[in-house]
Amino acid sequence: MNRIAPLLIILATTVTLAQNATTPGPIDTPYPTITCLAVDWLIEGDENLNCTVAVKYRESGTTGWHEAMPLRRVPAGNNLGFSWHNKCSGSLFDLKPATAYEISLTLSDPDGGSAQETVTATTRPVPRVTENAVITDIPADTYGTLDPENGTEAAPRIYRSVDGSAKYDFVDLQNKKWVILWGLTIKSSGETSARAIKANGAQNCAIRYCTIEGLYGITAYGDGLTDCYIADNIITGTTGWSNATMGADGENEGEGIQFTGPGNVICHNRIIGFRDCISTMEDDEAENQYGIDMYNNDIFTGADDGIEADFCSGNCRVLRNRITNSYVGVSSQPGLGGPTYFIRNVMYNVVHAAFKFKRDSRGDVALHNTVVKVGAGLAGNDAMDFAFFRNNLAIGGPTGGVDWGGYGAGNPYAADIRDPGDHSSFDYDAVGVSGVQYIAKIGGEPFDEVEPHGIADITLTEVFPGVDFPNPPVPERDTVDLRPAAGSVVIDRGVVLPNINDGYTGTAPDCGAYEAGAPLPIYGPRPEGIDEESAIFNRFVYHGKQPRTGNSMLQITTARERLNVSGILHPTGRTVISLHSLSGRNICEIDLPYRRTEHLHVSFPVKSLTPGCYLVQVRTGATCISAPTIIR
Repeated sequence: MNRIAPLLIILATTVTLAQNATTPGPIDTPYPTITCLAVDWLIEGDENLNCTVAVKYRESGTTGWHEAMPLRRVPAGNNLGFSWHNKCSGSLFDLKPATAYEISLTLSDPDGGSAQETVTATTRPVPRVTENAVITDIPADTYGTLDPENGTEAAPRIYRSVDGSAKYDFVDLQNKKWVILWGLTIKSSGETSARAIKANGAQNCAIRYCTIEGLYGITAYGDGLTDCYIADNIITGTTGWSNATMGADGENEGEGIQFTGPGNVICHNRIIGFRDCISTMEDDEAENQYGIDMYNNDIFTGADDGIEADFCSGNCRVLRNRITNSYVGVSSQPGLGGPTYFIRNVMYNVVHAAFKFKRDSRGDVALHNTVVKVGAGLAGNDAMDFAFFRNNLAIGGPTGGVDWGGYGAGNPYAADIRDPGDHSSFDYDAVGVSGVQYIAKIGGEPFDEVEPHGIADITLTEVFPGVDFPNPPVPERDTVDLRPAAGSVVIDRGVVLPNINDGYTGTAPDCGAYEAGAPLPIYGPRPEGIDEESAIFNRFVYHGKQPRTGNSMLQITTARERLNVSGILHPTGRTVISLHSLSGRNICEIDLPYRRTEHLHVSFPVKSLTPGCYLVQVRTGATCISAPTIIR
């Protein structure tokens, strides 16, 4: 017996080591979108959850590598009838459309099984009216149902209204492929399922620059959408903003964009007056909700949820949206393993919860969001786990003693995350209150004991001078500018997150959605001709860098009631510099003669313009440089 006992110990130790060591499996990059790529690395073992995967990336054919965030550790699990594999998973953000990237992955596990692999993946192009497209320009008139014909990848089928005067009651996009709706007006009479556009089973379709009105805007059930693009539309519903309309049991109905299915991009839409403004499907109606992007949408009045990313199964990305007047800001109820990303969203006058991570949600990643709301600011009142919070800025406050929407706004605390789970991580967030005593808790513990680098007890007047605290939340509030004031405590207090805040100014990133002094992003529809292929424009907007192409560099300043554009341009032909409103109106432009090197110094009068965000655009040959500017 004495001789056998050591052998049993050795065998037991070997089994334990085998379970903690990582065995690398296959790597996949499913459902690339226009500006993001997903990576799933299946593994076995690593029961102690200590393996990591470092990520670098570069455009194929180039030499310099860029660092990205590490993949998130996603242990195998199941919830509500759905299951997911043991893996490491994550996303690359703000990439160029239609571009191949090499992705270098380094797996490290101190218990054994380290590995290094490089994979290649390609982003999708922006859907366009190409020279091979089959175009139907629809005359001005009022029509019943549009039943489009299918196109192909080489020759998409375009249904277009140049000035929006072609009006339909209903568009049947079900099971269509390679169809683009461009500039149509769809006003649902309610006779066709109360939906303006029904798109069950649509693949590789796009809806752009449309004006849509109805109880339901765009819906896609069953197989849902696959690799579709819904962008730059104005979608208006029928739900108002009051205590009676708020919440899951409120007097509200209708969905702005509601869909299931993978690989879809929902961006730059203005959505007003629905129960949920953007929503994935729930429970047994959720179908492969993977690799979905929802960014730069302007959400105004969501009686239940602003953006509901429920039952997402991995690498769904909710980025840079502005949400004003919504019962819930963003929802993950639940996330199915994750990661589900919520990055740089701005939420003002949300009521029940800014982050509704419920039903045992797994794998939610909240970075650089800004919240100002009644009740609890940075909050979660249900079980979650494997959550990751960094660089968020949240201010809570009084509720007026009203049980808003039946569920209420939570305690009037700066932070109140009640059941975060053992594997969640919180740090570098900034929290405060307005008009009440400061209290902040995470998992029942004081905020400043949980977050060693967090910023406690910030004030609304210091960080956002001139912004009203939204108490009471009704009537509805206008959108506000939530960029932090110069010199406020949240500046230079965040942590560096590669591929998320690379372009920060100062000594460190600022907490919240914006870098102080940076121009506001474009929320809602962009001027026609501006899209993700203006990658320089997008990086400038979101990361605070000057627009650049080749050897060109532009400086945009305002002085003496004039907007000045200066710099050095290397033109490839005729150069036109123009100033646009965000609705697309061309305010004025200057046509420059061709010279091999153009030393720019162009000035626009701005005295007569309404203060706000405008777009400066420089076109030379096939190159377009675009950048927003604030005129005060």
